[in-house]
Amino acid sequence: MKKGLMKFVLVTAVSALLTGCAVYPQIPGGMETSGEAASETDPAGEEAAETGSDEEAAAEVAALIDAIYVQEWTPETDALCAEAKAKWDALTEEQKALVEGEEADPDYFGRDTGDASLDDPLNEDGIGENEILVVSFGTSFNDSRAKDIKGIEDAIVAANPDWSVRRAFTAQIIINHVQARDGEKIDNMEQALERAVQNGVKNLVIQPTHLMHGAEYDEIIAAVDACADQFESVKIAEPLLGEVGADVTDINEDKKAVAEAVTEEAVSLAGYASAEEAKNDGTAFVFMGHGTSHAAKISYSQMASQVADLDYDNVFIGTVEGEPEETACENVIDAVKEAGYKKVILRPLMVVAGDHANNDMAGDDEDSWKSMFEASGAFDEISCQIEGLGRIGTVQDLYVAHTEAVVSGEGASKEETSGTDEAETEEALPDGTYPVKFTTDSSMFHVSEALSDIGELQVKDGEMTVHVSLQSKNIVNLYPGTAEEAKADGALLLEPTTDTVTYEDGTTEEVYGFDVPVPFLDREFDLALIGTKGKWYDHKVVVSSPDASE
Repeated sequence: MKKGLMKFVLVTAVSALLTGCAVYPQIPGGMETSGEAASETDPAGEEAAETGSDEEAAAEVAALIDAIYVQEWTPETDALCAEAKAKWDALTEEQKALVEGEEADPDYFGRDTGDASLDDPLNEDGIGENEILVVSFGTSFNDSRAKDIKGIEDAIVAANPDWSVRRAFTAQIIINHVQARDGEKIDNMEQALERAVQNGVKNLVIQPTHLMHGAEYDEIIAAVDACADQFESVKIAEPLLGEVGADVTDINEDKKAVAEAVTEEAVSLAGYASAEEAKNDGTAFVFMGHGTSHAAKISYSQMASQVADLDYDNVFIGTVEGEPEETACENVIDAVKEAGYKKVILRPLMVVAGDHANNDMAGDDEDSWKSMFEASGAFDEISCQIEGLGRIGTVQDLYVAHTEAVVSGEGASKEETSGTDEAETEEALPDGTYPVKFTTDSSMFHVSEALSDIGELQVKDGEMTVHVSLQSKNIVNLYPGTAEEAKADGALLLEPTTDTVTYEDGTTEEVYGFDVPVPFLDREFDLALIGTKGKWYDHKVVVSSPDASE
């Protein structure tokens, strides 16, 4: 069928779904797709009518899938999930292959991702007064949900026999997918909190399985805000990588433990006795995270610093989203190639081995990481390990420790973690020029190494500006705000100066420098950048207070 006609059939099928009325799409000449009418004038009419019916049936299922492929639950969601599955089951194999919509395809119901019965949605009532709610983004891949998410939950259950452990997912799209395909009902965040209230829970501990303090973690805080006053206490434990840290060198023990655990697991699965042995065999490991424009993206740069500190020279950190930018696939390929490795093993730096691991990393499409590494022509061998962090024992132990920290009273209560009070107003600096430390959330964006992260703060009439000489001429403009704001018409971009820096060995280099407005000291502020490739990136920077001794 031609694309235009297929789109028309889809639209009419959606209309029929919403109105309950039979709809017969018109074809050129005003003839309906009725089999009887067509066969009177066309010997092939009966076959065409049957094809039209197949396409209409497939389009109706596609419309239902698109209707539940949303991030918001409604009172109609459960019925739509059930109807979508029932009508999918009623399709022939030929009709199933025709299912195509905005988000729908045959894999939505047809892909085998493992046995859903091995999972436990942990949505029972009878909770009691003390509850640990384990909150995950979620995955529709059954094997990963049972091994990675359930693996973490089981470890928390075993360590807390006096507490009831329940589950919530923050991705409604995934909840709907699992419910429609497998009949497994998982609570979203609001439903899980309402269940806790109705069950009389007094003390609620929330353990996110998210990697970092990113956007999903912020959403958990927002959801708790709506009902925190209905519990005697609410405490939120740390995500896997713990506190974010001020700069790429500010690395906590959690990040070290994760770096060691995932590397040891990857090395062992690849058949090596150590990372050093793999290195000597010319093998590099690339751990692919999700990436984010959130300020927490510095966590990926910190992980890169951590693997370097551990002397894992053959371990590289990347992200699907390419934020921070040094983690973009093309940049990682360049780094691995430059280091001289000829064998590459890709593995997710994600709690679950779900859609990103199976498709974005290991898929056969030309834009998957496996395909892009192969297309580079720089490597002899590319392989993938499709395993999430959640199934690693050391990672499970970290989550247990984070939960224990708040159960035992060492962690902060919700009221102490849900927001940051405005810092007290700094005492104004006298007019003058001061050496200050300029730190960023990216190892690709920093002051020239010749200057050791030091910029020059200029204070005049209460206004502060820091001049920084960067490490190259690859950053062509800065903007004191977000990347989205920088793209707006009339945005006033910071233009570069050409600076000459001198290294310890006496050599010099021309780099770009910038005069950056400083709204305050010792706190993060937005500073977007655009490089030679013409793409804006969000960053967070901190200008430290001048040392009083200088």
